[in-house]
Amino acid sequence: MNQLSLYKTQITATDGTPVRLIYDQEADMLEIFFAENEPATGIELTDHIILRFNRQTRRAVSLVLLHFSILTEHTEFGPRSYPVDKLDQIPEEWRESVVRTVTSPPVNQFLKFSHFQASPTVRRPVTYVELQPLMAAA
Repeated sequence: MNQLSLYKTQITATDGTPVRLIYDQEADMLEIFFAENEPATGIELTDHIILRFNRQTRRAVSLVLLHFSILTEHTEFGPRSYPVDKLDQIPEEWRESVVRTVTSPPVNQFLKFSHFQASPTVRRPVTYVELQPLMAAA
């Protein structure tokens, strides 16, 4: 039977929120918990970044980072960025709350959002994972 290779730690986010990080080395997956024992709906932001969102309280329960080591790679131009191409698939009544949640503390300490100006009238959201000191040890 295989032994799980998990790295667990707890930190306090810059806004004072207690945050629990669990890294599964074998799956190369990091889950960042902002709350405990809350109902949550998984909302895909990209193919490898999932927000677990409490629809009633409109707050982040956790952030799942699949292929963590790839998501946090740096290039010669800086952190690797990813298009947030799943926003249009989020039900419209949640979209504004989801965007506000991921661009506010404590989530925005770990996930940074910006946009790519595709044309004078078209902006495409992009994101990258902000590697925290304790996350680097994972």
